[in-house]
Order: sequence, then C-alpha cells, then structure tokens
Amino acid sequence: MLVFRTEDAPQGLLEGARAVVVGAFDGNFTADDWDHALGGWHAVAIDVQRVVAHASVILRELEVGDRTLAAGYVEAVGTESAARGEGHGTRAMIEIAKIIRRDFELGALSTGTPEFYERLGWERWRGPTFVRSAVGPTRTADDDEGIMVLRFGASASIDLAASISCEERKGDDW
Repeated sequence: MLVFRTEDAPQGLLEGARAVVVGAFDGNFTADDWDHALGGWHAVAIDVQRVVAHASVILRELEVGDRTLAAGYVEAVGTESAARGEGHGTRAMIEIAKIIRRDFELGALSTGTPEFYERLGWERWRGPTFVRSAVGPTRTADDDEGIMVLRFGASASIDLAASISCEERKGDDW
C-alpha cells in the first residue's frame, strides 16, 4: 500500500489510479469527480506493478447542526474489477481512516454502497443534507441516503439526525 499526498505522487501513479476508479464506476466518473480527489492524501494498492485500488481524502468544512468541523472527505474509492474481493479496497480505506483520525475532526463520504463502509465503522447519516452557496443553504434530499460519517474524538457525540451541509463545488456537491 502506498500512501502519499497529491503533490508527492510518484510519476504515473495517479493516472493509473484514475483509470482504476473510472473503471470501477463503469465510466460514470467525471473530470470534476477526479479533481475533487486531488489536493489531499491518497492510498493506492499495487499488485504486480499495477494499481488495483485507490481512495483519497481531502479537507472539507462541514456544518453539523450549529458546529463547523474540519472533515476528512473521502473521494474516488475504487477497485479494479478483477481484484475485487481481495481486500485491496478495504486496506486503502483503513489507511484513509488513519489519516482522518490523525488530521481531521470527522470523516465523511457519499456512496451508493454503504455496506462496504459500515463494516469499517462508518455510519449512515440520518438527518437532512444541504449545500451552502452564496445564495444560502439548498436542500439536497437526493443525497440523504448516501452520506456516511466516521465519528471519533470530538465528533463522537454528534447527532446523526442533525442537519449536515457542505460547501458548493463544481460537479457533485456531495
């Protein structure tokens, strides 16, 4: 497992990671989605000189109820189809969780496969979701079912039924 910051990526490694993630999302992974994955930490699994899994974490400011938290937001998690079920994605997420616990106040992510993350200690968000923009908060009800958090330390007691919001960004906000 290689763990590194975006700016310290070995040559060609991020291109291989991006290809794996695009394949894992059956091509439904945009340039904006990849841009969201950059600027933080990456965990990349290598098998016989090829990337087989990737996950990254970036800093996002999330508001939970009336609290603002520095969240480690997980992006671009994927495993090459031929290597699924071998634990590569799990190992990548274990490394990402270590970084989140070390550098952030809360972990968060958006997913269509919550079962994978639940077995790693992540919890489904039960409250309403919003996006913050210059015009104010906008309800994002379509995202309610897919938001998950990793609570620990100071965030261990946050209410999973409270409202949660993220800042607006290009592409998918969550």
